[in-house]
Amino acid sequence: MAHAGDAPAFAPPRRLVRALGETYGEGGGTAGWLAGLPAAAHGELARHGAVAERVVEPGGRSSVVLLVRRADGEPAALKLAPPAAGPEPERAALAHWDGWGAVRLLDPADGADVRDGAHGRGPGDAGGPGGRGGAEGSAGLLLERLRPDVSLRSLPDAKALLEAAGTVRRLWIEPPPGHAFESVADRTERQAAAMTAYHADPTAGPLVSAALEARGELVASGAEGLLLHGCFRQGKVLAGERAPWLAVGPEPVVGERAYDLARLVRDRVEDLVAEASGAATGRRRVNKLADALEVDRDRLRGWTLFRAVESAARAMAAGRGREAENLLEFASWL
Repeated sequence: MAHAGDAPAFAPPRRLVRALGETYGEGGGTAGWLAGLPAAAHGELARHGAVAERVVEPGGRSSVVLLVRRADGEPAALKLAPPAAGPEPERAALAHWDGWGAVRLLDPADGADVRDGAHGRGPGDAGGPGGRGGAEGSAGLLLERLRPDVSLRSLPDAKALLEAAGTVRRLWIEPPPGHAFESVADRTERQAAAMTAYHADPTAGPLVSAALEARGELVASGAEGLLLHGCFRQGKVLAGERAPWLAVGPEPVVGERAYDLARLVRDRVEDLVAEASGAATGRRRVNKLADALEVDRDRLRGWTLFRAVESAARAMAAGRGREAENLLEFASWL
């Protein structure tokens, strides 16, 4: 018979180990967290009076999710992430959304107050811990259970984009008073600094310059200050029971809606690059998403350029050459 606190014997998913190593390196503090992950899972299960059923595989790039069952028999999910991945800002954002368009946090008062959102770095930003967690970890997130194997990527692209637009619209609300969420300006300033290493690259250099110029103009003229998902794309929207589709895995940030849409524009970029009409399709996406969500086309185009080139720079730094090539080709279409 399974008992509360029982955790399946598991090694950290290989995808997670590889991604944390690429993002944070040996000095990022994630090695100790990975080594202590089984014990941490056991402790979190015991704290919530839950029994683990299985680990979601292949899982994410910055966290591990266990499907669990609570003491009352209700299914749930337990998400564990290292402090460097910024789990406390995610907790604060989910608590503020309270299930509106996003997965519901089942213990919203169990961790950070929404005013203590912590200027945490998302998984895409190496360089130190974000959030409130200690050296080896922070409290896990107990979440309503969605269908982890069914995301918007399971739908035809046109339908997926339509559903994605309807979902992300719900997330764009005013942040809580006194919040500590990072701003788009601050997040992208740090990212821009890392991109300058590729100024002299013969392929990436011109696009890096264009992206940095676009970012400077956008930040200087941006006026919106809404709570954003921060890393919204089709794979971050899962099928649910109380709502057809709900967002997961935010890297919350406060700023303008065009920034949040920019990652969605390049979804399935590998398919776009493989199509003869990929460039035209990509440009149409910018216009269609901007018009559907009443966002300025030029601002969305600018943020899409910046975010694509920034992701390409990180891919190059991690040795993922093919991914970088796809992203740079996409960026050149804009």
